[in-house]
Amino acid sequence: MKLSKALEKAKEERHAAEGRMDQEPGQAQPAEGRRGWHSPDYTKSKSVSVSTEEMARKKYISVLPESSEADAYKVLRTQIQQRAQERGWKTIMVTSAVQGEGKTLTAINLAVSMAKEFHQTVLLVDCDLKQQNIHQCLGYESRYGLADYLLDDAELSELIVWPGIAKLTVLSGGRTISGSTELLGSPRMSHLVRDMKERYEDRYILFDTPPVLVGADAIAFAPFVDGIVVTVESGRTSLADVKKALSLLPKDKLLGLVLNRHDRGI
Repeated sequence: MKLSKALEKAKEERHAAEGRMDQEPGQAQPAEGRRGWHSPDYTKSKSVSVSTEEMARKKYISVLPESSEADAYKVLRTQIQQRAQERGWKTIMVTSAVQGEGKTLTAINLAVSMAKEFHQTVLLVDCDLKQQNIHQCLGYESRYGLADYLLDDAELSELIVWPGIAKLTVLSGGRTISGSTELLGSPRMSHLVRDMKERYEDRYILFDTPPVLVGADAIAFAPFVDGIVVTVESGRTSLADVKKALSLLPKDKLLGLVLNRHDRGI
């Protein structure tokens, strides 16, 4: 399918979703779905508007209904979910060895792709407190984010937004901070991850964290999640950096490596 046709189909599907969707946190009564599964209505989350056309142009191609690139993320999604389901894992950290390897690109595309699955919802959390740019990548403004919850006791209901993509909610925005390692490794952060995991049975939570070899943020946060996905850029990331990054992460939590920009693929 050509990109123009794929974009048009994505626009039609988004308009249809806007007419029936609107939930999280404290989800409202969902609509009855097939086989007893309930499709959520995001009435208690702030709604923001994102352009699927602009997202696709920025390489967040999982928003497209059909494309070879989107299919690559479906394969990744399926592999991760199969391994996670075997272990009962629902909280997944997406990181990289160094900066510029496409970890946020991977986190967003994976979150959108997972949200397309019939039987589950997805919450994407921006844990890169030195960057806080997922909302910018998606194309909406946000004054508050994870730091406001950790530092100022802000309510999650004030921070989580629904970007108009079915079954996906996002926590991103607010100020960037310098003492991020201590916050990401704090008991309050641990409690938040645990609460997010236990609140809804059918939800995956993806955490986009800083690179492993850039400070200690990812290392401090890793003990709180079930699984870890590491993004590696083809032809750029050195084998030494990959090995060093993996040595600093819990080996029993590694779900796999994502080779980004390989032969023009993901």
